[in-house]
Amino acid sequence: MKVAVIGGGAAGFFSAIHVKENHPSAEVTIFEKSKKILSKVKISGGGRCNVTNGCTDISILSKAYPRGSKVLKKAFHEFNTKDTMEWFESRGVPLVIQEDDCVFPRSQSSQSIIDCLVGEARQKKIRIELSHGIKSIRRQGERWILEFTKQEIRPKEFDKIIIATGGSPKRRGLEWLEELGHKIEDPVPSLFTFNMPNEDVTELMGIVVEHTQTRISGTKLQGDGPLLITHWGMSGPAILKLSAFGARILSEKSYEFQIQVNWTNISDNDKVRKDLMDIISSHPQKILANYRPYALPDRLWNYLIKKCGLPQEKRWNELGKKGVNQLVNRLTNDIYSVKGKTTFKEEFVTCGGVSLDSIDRKTMQSKCCPGIYFTGEVMDIDGITGGYNFQGAWTTAFIAGKLK
Repeated sequence: MKVAVIGGGAAGFFSAIHVKENHPSAEVTIFEKSKKILSKVKISGGGRCNVTNGCTDISILSKAYPRGSKVLKKAFHEFNTKDTMEWFESRGVPLVIQEDDCVFPRSQSSQSIIDCLVGEARQKKIRIELSHGIKSIRRQGERWILEFTKQEIRPKEFDKIIIATGGSPKRRGLEWLEELGHKIEDPVPSLFTFNMPNEDVTELMGIVVEHTQTRISGTKLQGDGPLLITHWGMSGPAILKLSAFGARILSEKSYEFQIQVNWTNISDNDKVRKDLMDIISSHPQKILANYRPYALPDRLWNYLIKKCGLPQEKRWNELGKKGVNQLVNRLTNDIYSVKGKTTFKEEFVTCGGVSLDSIDRKTMQSKCCPGIYFTGEVMDIDGITGGYNFQGAWTTAFIAGKLK
């Protein structure tokens, strides 16, 4: 059996390796259109490679995927985060789980993951062809013919094909799969930070608030977690969650909307009001600027006081009911205007791709083209930041590699 794997990234390598584990006699070739393999693995996690997430509860784990959660919830019973960690560690790559559940190689270098995957591929005698872009796939009898973008490369025949080309930022990058009969969900960006060109909060760049709640005004979209103020706007998990779950909605809004930030991480405004009244009771003579609630960063607290129009030298017992209400509203419902987005680091993740309606979810095989399988972000599957997108790749590659 001759098997072609299109795409030399994480999903491509992992599926090729598992084809050889399940079918040792198969001839497997990875075709990569560029001159480099595993380039996204190399830069991920700031060059450290956030290889998976430490969450082992499948019902919780599957909720980290705005698209594809139902498919992955079942798939994780075959290969999940625990399996990923065991797979790499059993092949000489010790891993560490951070406090935020992100999992990295102990070496803190993505090269450890690359060396492991390349080593496994070589050991299993998997061929790797670089600069082999695919022009088209066509059926000929019981086999599939691959035609390449370079005319000097002759067409090649295969029994099975695994497509692991990753996310495409433009629909035209998926037209060759649409021509085969697959339904395509329009790709739009996911995992991006928010630009706030007209907001002076950017003067607080570098400040992180560990526990926040965020919402997009006029929608049901909400996020939580750490929020980072940057020189262009806002980032951090609380923002990236919003961008992932709201990928289509925010695209339709042309990335112009309002975000509501709750700096206290407390949903009950009455509880926040009581907390402030307690401060007035216990520290009445304290200067407003010198006593920060909720351990807020000093610069942010002073910024919020100023935004309320309150004098920073005012004492807590001089606030009055109106002053307390202003602070409660600012702390729990601080509104900013967003205009534009910025891709998160060098990594891009897309919402969209080959529709899951076109794929047998148990095998990852195409419904319209038997013998063609899909894995990774080329499908309409994507996760939030934290190692989830790599886990989606490992899991779907493990299943596609069975070639059922």
